[in-house]
Amino acid sequence: MIYVGTSGYSYADWVGPYYPPDLPKQEWLSFYAREFQTSELNFTYYRVPSPWTLERIAKKTPGGFLFAVKANRKMTHEREDNEEVFAEFCAALRPLLEADKFGCVLAQFPYSFHNNEESREYLCLFRERMGELPVVVEFRNRKWISPEIFDLLRELGLGFCCVDQPQLKGLIPPVAEVTGPVAYVRFHGRNAAKWWRHDEAWERYDYTYTTEELSEWVPRIKGLDEQAQMTFAFANNHWQGQAVDTARQLKLLLGG
Repeated sequence: MIYVGTSGYSYADWVGPYYPPDLPKQEWLSFYAREFQTSELNFTYYRVPSPWTLERIAKKTPGGFLFAVKANRKMTHEREDNEEVFAEFCAALRPLLEADKFGCVLAQFPYSFHNNEESREYLCLFRERMGELPVVVEFRNRKWISPEIFDLLRELGLGFCCVDQPQLKGLIPPVAEVTGPVAYVRFHGRNAAKWWRHDEAWERYDYTYTTEELSEWVPRIKGLDEQAQMTFAFANNHWQGQAVDTARQLKLLLGG
C-alpha cells in the first residue's frame, strides 16, 4: 500500500491556507487525519519524545494511520556518546507500536556525512542499536549514490530515502531504489535559488509543484511499491501549506 502525507502537520503558517482560523491547535492532527493516512513526526529530531507524548498523538488519529518518526539529531548529526539516546528514543516508540501506528524511523543525515569507512561503520552501528525496527536512511551527499552502498543498505536491512529536490552539484539525484522493507520518497521542492542561500530555513522549502513535475514520480512510486512491503511518499515543501496541495495531487495521480 502507498501512504501519502506531509512532513509534519504542526505549522502555524498552515492556519488559513489549510487549518481553519478558529480550529484549536490541539485539533490540528485530528483535522489532518481526516484527509491523510500518514504523517512524518519531525519534532522528534529536536527532542527525544516521551512515550506519553506519542501515546497522546496516536489517540488523535484513526485506525490504520501510520507515523514515520524522524530520528533525533544526536543520532544522525552529532553521533558521539549517544547510546543512551538510542535506547530512550526506541523506548518512546512503544505506544505507536502497540497501537499499530508505527511506520518506520527516518534517519536523515547531513550533507557533511560523507561516504567513508567511518560513516559506513556508523550505519552498521545505527542498525544494531535500532534492533528490528524498520529504518529508512536519507543521505544528503551525492557520493552515497552507488551500487555498493545500495548493497550495503540491503545487507543491513535499511531502506533508502528517494528524494525530489533541486538538481544542484553534490545533492542526491532523483533515483528510485528499494533497499529494505519500506520504500520512501520525500518531496523537498525544487527551489534551487534558496537551497543554499536563505535567511530562514523555511525558504528552502518554499516551492509549488506542478502536476507535470509530480507525474514524473508516479511510475517510480508504483515501481517502488511493487518491491516493498509498504511505501511512503511525503511532501516537505511545507511553507504555507504547499505540502498539502502536493500530497493531494500525488494521491490523485496515484489513483486515490
